[in-house]
Formats: sequence, structure tokens, C-alpha cells
Amino acid sequence: MKVLQLGKFYPVKGGVEKVMYDLTKGLGKRGIHCDMLCVSLTGKYFEESVTSFSRIIAVKHFGKVASTYLSFHLIFWMRKNVNKYDIVHIHHPDPMASIALRLSNFKGSIILHWHSDIIKQKVLLKFYKPFQDYLLNKSKYIVGTTMIYLEQSMHVNNFLDKAIAIPIGIDINEYIVNWDKVTELKKIYSGKKIVFSLGRFIYYKGFEYLIGAAPYLDEDVVIIIGGDGSLFEECYRIKETLPNKEKIILTGYIETEEIASYFAACDIYAVSSVEKSEAFGITLIEAMMFGKPIISTDIKGSGITWVNENGITGLIVEPKNSSALAAAIKSIFQNKKLYDSMSLHARERFFNFFDIDKMITKTIEIYNN
Repeated sequence: MKVLQLGKFYPVKGGVEKVMYDLTKGLGKRGIHCDMLCVSLTGKYFEESVTSFSRIIAVKHFGKVASTYLSFHLIFWMRKNVNKYDIVHIHHPDPMASIALRLSNFKGSIILHWHSDIIKQKVLLKFYKPFQDYLLNKSKYIVGTTMIYLEQSMHVNNFLDKAIAIPIGIDINEYIVNWDKVTELKKIYSGKKIVFSLGRFIYYKGFEYLIGAAPYLDEDVVIIIGGDGSLFEECYRIKETLPNKEKIILTGYIETEEIASYFAACDIYAVSSVEKSEAFGITLIEAMMFGKPIISTDIKGSGITWVNENGITGLIVEPKNSSALAAAIKSIFQNKKLYDSMSLHARERFFNFFDIDKMITKTIEIYNN
């Protein structure tokens, strides 16, 4: 069996690309020939081995429109090579990949991995919909990260007979804590309880509401938000207008090798997202792996309401509500028994649902079918 993971770009920057890469690596480790085809963010074509059975193939692009990298090279590569594979596992949403697959004359089986609906680019969706409908009709399976998201997607709910949920899994061995960094963070914020959040500063993350929670919190609490993005400067300006701005730390981009240390150092992990584009939230399960209670928002139709069990692994609050975020944070910090219980159940839930071996095994099962 030969499989092609088809989707966004490399190097990995977000959740979709991480799932593609982890599947490519995990399947290769199981002895399955699996390649990952995507656009190269370096601008140059390259191939890179992942395991002895898997590799990354990254092609050139000529620009970006509405969050989509445009690439004739992707189309040419697919038309020339795609029928060497038995299965194409395409990761949606990525209009360029979908167009390339539609034009490739692929004869094998298609697995459609539905990470998210297209939410923001409504005009683009009108032009892209015929390609999206082709994938929905032609795919053997439609994989979602949660059944909640699939059932409440207006595009997928007519295809639930072939829909299956495979929660995202991550590899605990990749998260190596630098305890010197943890000690440094604890020293910098000595005597403070740390609320951490991580992600790109983009429209659906709602970081402005987490920043706005600071005035409602006690003086012994700091909020650290890691990441960069198009809305970073705007969020920084919001922070600067607050009277207690020293309680909010915007770190900018955190190097990959330091992320585990931030999770280890924090006390609570918060997700303040406001749109269904936040379909799952990989950072939630990263925090759960470290036994951190979760604060997340109640986004209708999003899988994050399933990932974080309200009252068990954390608390769920209404979106776009800074005072609600603060109240949830305070209620966990003020109740040690509740904190310890949520910490324990968060780690248990990680190993029950979100370990990478479970994701790989379930994926192989649908390939075999």
C-alpha cells in the first residue's frame, strides 16, 4: 500500500500541517509507504526523508491569496505522479490541493480529512464549492477530528454514512522539557500563578478577550500568550491600554524546542477562540498531556467542546466574554481540590483519546477497509 498525504505547506506551522506530518512519520514507522505533498514555504522545491518508508515533497508556489498558496507545480506533480499511489489522503481546507487532485485523473481511493469548514472566505467558497463537492462525493471516508464537528457541518452532514471521527494524537516523546527554562520562568514570575495560551494571532483566536480578562484577575496571576501573526500588534496595543498591563506578557514566537517548557511551567491553559475555525485545538491536548486544567470557549459545532470536558478536565465559558474567562480562572485557582481533580482527569483523558498511536492505528484501519 502506498499513501499520499496531500495538503497545505511545510515547514509545519499549524494544526493541519502537523497532523499531515505526524501521519506521514507514524505510518512510515509502521512500514507503510507514505509521502507528504505540499507547498514549500522556502519557495524552493525539495524532498526530505522522514523515515525509511516516508518523505516530504514540497513544491514551489507563486503567491498567496485568501490564505491559500497558489502552485502550478502542485498540479503538474500530481498529474505526473499521483497514480503511483493507492490512496490519496487529502487534508481540507486547502483549495489548491483540492484543485490539483481534481485535475490529476487519480484512479485510486480518496480519504477526505475534514479539519474545518471554510468559515471566513465566503467569496472564495463560491468558486471552490464544485471542487469541495467532488471530494465529498468521491471520498471513501470523511475523517473528522470529532463527530460533533462533522454532524454540525452544513457541508458534511449529508455524508455521515461515510464519516468517521479520529481524534488528533500527539507523540509525548517529542515534548522534551528544558527544566532550566522552567526554573527561569518560575523565577521571572515568582509568586505568580501562570495562565498560558499559545497560537497564531489571527481572527478566530480571540486573544483580545483573554487580554481583557486581566483586569478581573487577582494581582498574583499573570497571563502569558505565545505566538505571532497578523493581529499581534493590535493585541499589543490593547494590552498597553490596560492599567495593569504588566499582568499580560505577549512573548512573540516561541521556538518549538521551548514550547514544552512553557506548558510545564504554567498552572492553567486557556483557549479564548471565538469562531468555529477553531475546530479541535491541538494546544488543548498538549496542555492536557502536562496535566493542566483547561479554560475554553463554547463555540457551537466546534470539537473543542468535546476535547475539554466541562467540569471534569476544565471549564467552558461563553466566547467573547473577558469577565467569564476571568471568573473561570479564579474559580479553579481558588479551589485546590477542583484544581487537582481537573489536572488528574486532563492527563487521563489525554492518554485515553489523544495519544498518537491511537490516531495512527485508526487511520490504518480505514486504509485497510
